[in-house]
Amino acid sequence: MSLPEETILKELGISPVWKLKSIARTGDVGNSNTEVLQLTDRRAHIMRMDWNELKQAILTCTACNLHKSRTRGVVGVGDEKAEWLIVGEAPGADEDAQGEPFVGQAGKLLDAMLAAIGLRRGENVYIANVLKSRPPGNRNPAPEEVAACLPYLERQIQLIQPKLILALGRFAVQSLLNTEEAISRLRGRVHQYQGIPLVVTYHPAYLLRNLPDKAKAWEDLCLARETMASLKS
Repeated sequence: MSLPEETILKELGISPVWKLKSIARTGDVGNSNTEVLQLTDRRAHIMRMDWNELKQAILTCTACNLHKSRTRGVVGVGDEKAEWLIVGEAPGADEDAQGEPFVGQAGKLLDAMLAAIGLRRGENVYIANVLKSRPPGNRNPAPEEVAACLPYLERQIQLIQPKLILALGRFAVQSLLNTEEAISRLRGRVHQYQGIPLVVTYHPAYLLRNLPDKAKAWEDLCLARETMASLKS
């Protein structure tokens, strides 16, 4: 089965991108200000959580409508003091069922990609997604869903304090870098997320259906490996 054209275009970064412009409702400015304050307070609360509190908050979150259709929230997996942080987009059907990110075919490819640069799931590696709940039908995340989940990832990064972030796929890249740039224009150089080096590459689900781009992903992995080596030298 091939990916829908829309999904492929979005992974390539050549289709229209989402951007959360405003949460205001027409004729309801007062309520909009209240919502902004609530979002700010919620993020501040999340940023004070320890690991146990954060995990529980993710598992019981009802901040967006995804909680109505998910099987369970997917926190992340791996070494909570890892030097490497791998960030994907959202749980799929397998992840939703098992409660762990990247456990389907894309997960097998990710494990192979990590092994190619001397890494192994759970050993100095933490894997997470921007979204903690599966979008129905594996559709693209909505802006309000990303906005609701992003503070969880931000707190995970604070707690892990990784030396390097590897961002997989368009939504992870654009969320972490706060950009609308295409992956094709962001590859090949090291970016920064709050002082942490960040390397961009394609999502394994995309690579499974676009084999020629595996060569580009290998270049990105080599860049990430070289960057980590330079941080330790």
